Amino acid sequence: MRVLVAEDDPMLAEMITLGLRRHGFAVDTVLDGSAAAFNLQVNDYDVIVLDRDLPGVHGDVIAVGLAGSGARIRILMLTASGGLRDRVEGLGLGADDYLTKPFEYPELIARVQALCRRSAAPVPPVLERAGVVLDTARRTAVRDGRALDLTPKEFEVLRILLATAGAPVGPEELLERAWDEHADPFTSAVRVVMSRLRAKLGDPPLIRTVQGIGYVL
Repeated sequence: MRVLVAEDDPMLAEMITLGLRRHGFAVDTVLDGSAAAFNLQVNDYDVIVLDRDLPGVHGDVIAVGLAGSGARIRILMLTASGGLRDRVEGLGLGADDYLTKPFEYPELIARVQALCRRSAAPVPPVLERAGVVLDTARRTAVRDGRALDLTPKEFEVLRILLATAGAPVGPEELLERAWDEHADPFTSAVRVVMSRLRAKLGDPPLIRTVQGIGYVL
């Protein structure tokens, strides 16, 4: 799942970004509304964590634009204004959820996870195929009853492969959905993660390379 964090406080933006990455999200971070608007034009996101009082393009303008565009991206609006009127106004602008600063990080993570589930095409919370069982809520994975110790990136790649129900997934799509904007499209990152994932899944091999197309489980 890919998230855009648009927050003008550099320290808070970094803390949110690191927290989301620890939970397996691919995260891009911007510090003003103009950069947020640009990123939204060139990348696909599941959720935007949007500071309402952004400099440049105001957060309200971004929220209204996204709501009017019909984009599937979900909006978690952050603001220092915690009054009922402010919350109602923020939701009326198109935000899907509203969080008042200061907030507890476990709550922010839980809200982003919930919005990601609403953003994505409906998939079962537990994915199963070829003896592999992936519980996306508990973040656990097993193969034939054996627990798999996966990194967040390995978990996300396996989730994408399972969710396609046997259809091949190209390396470009994996980069787009599981990495952030700093990923080099010519990097070997996908190949390296795929190699580690194959090793952890063990024998007989489950992930097949389709020449010129991508990978299939």
